[in-house]
Formats: sequence, C-alpha cells, structure tokens
Amino acid sequence: MNCRLGCGACCIAPSITSPIPGMPNGKLAGERCVQLSDDNLCKIFGMDERPEVCSSFSAALDVCGKTNAEALYLISTLECQTS
Repeated sequence: MNCRLGCGACCIAPSITSPIPGMPNGKLAGERCVQLSDDNLCKIFGMDERPEVCSSFSAALDVCGKTNAEALYLISTLECQTS
C-alpha cells in the first residue's frame, strides 16, 4: 500500500519520543508534528533530520485503513493500546 498524500495521520496520532526538528523532545499522541505542512505533507521527508521512526513507517491497510479518518482512528487506537 502507498501512503495517501495529504493524510498525515501518522504525523498526528502517535507519540514520537525521538527529537524532531522544532520538537526536541518529540511529540505527544494526538499532537500535530510541527513538520507537517498545512496540506498534511512532511516538510522534512527524505531529509537526514527526519526521525528514524518516521522513515521506517510503512503504510498498511490494517494501520491506515481506507480513508484518512480511518487512519487517524486506527493509529490512535494502536497508540492507546501500546502506551
């Protein structure tokens, strides 16, 4: 599965504990990453500054669902179950 451009659920729903440019302590679950543009695209995609956890994420139907709203729900649910 390919990422849906403009989804951004993986940049909002999960907590990220590694530093992100502009967010040296990472981010909380449900907090929008400062590197997520207004059109929900990663501003540091493909750059060395992008956290490894972000670079290693792969879109999958069981995580991303069929819509952006479903992706936000599924990733938020996974975050709650694993935190």
